[in-house]
Amino acid sequence: MPTIINKIIKTLIVSDFFLNLGWGLLSPVFALFISRQITSSDEKALEVAGFAALFYWISKSFFEIPIGRFLDRHDGERDDFWFMFWGLIVVSISPIGFLFSTQPWHIYFFQIIHAIGMAMTLPPWLAIFTRHIDKGKEGFEWSVETTSINMGAGIAGGLGGIIAAKFGFNVLFISVSTLTVAAALLFLTVKNNISKKRDASVILSDRPIVEP
Repeated sequence: MPTIINKIIKTLIVSDFFLNLGWGLLSPVFALFISRQITSSDEKALEVAGFAALFYWISKSFFEIPIGRFLDRHDGERDDFWFMFWGLIVVSISPIGFLFSTQPWHIYFFQIIHAIGMAMTLPPWLAIFTRHIDKGKEGFEWSVETTSINMGAGIAGGLGGIIAAKFGFNVLFISVSTLTVAAALLFLTVKNNISKKRDASVILSDRPIVEP
């Protein structure tokens, strides 16, 4: 019996869920962490949090397009796959770095590391998802993807504050890093399904037969 969603798409979606679950844990308490661990006042903490976001988004925007263009110039999906995998490994370094941060510039530095990792991950993730999406099920599979992101962020939003309050920031950051590594390791389950020739990866059918 054919599966509803093929293995590669399913893996990408589950991986994205873990990634958003992990980083969603951090979002509600990041400014509080900065206030307690990095700065001496709430006003300064908000300033540092704002600049941390600036460093992340500017850095990600700077690296993402060149990486996407680089990957497009190379045939096959293996380069896409390994950029996607190692990108998440780089992302997992960032929350561990926060554990040892004592100055605002440390936060900015690890936000740049986070941005580089995401810039490595997102273009190939989108490219592989686009090539392997099941024909005739594009709307459904994209809706499953966006729903998984929302679920991960929503669940994490409730858990992040609880984990920080009961177990401290160290456990929170280690959890974020662990879930990010788990998201990367999931990619390895489809490594052998990734095509060496990009043309071969776009052959889609109305009834996917890839088994989980």
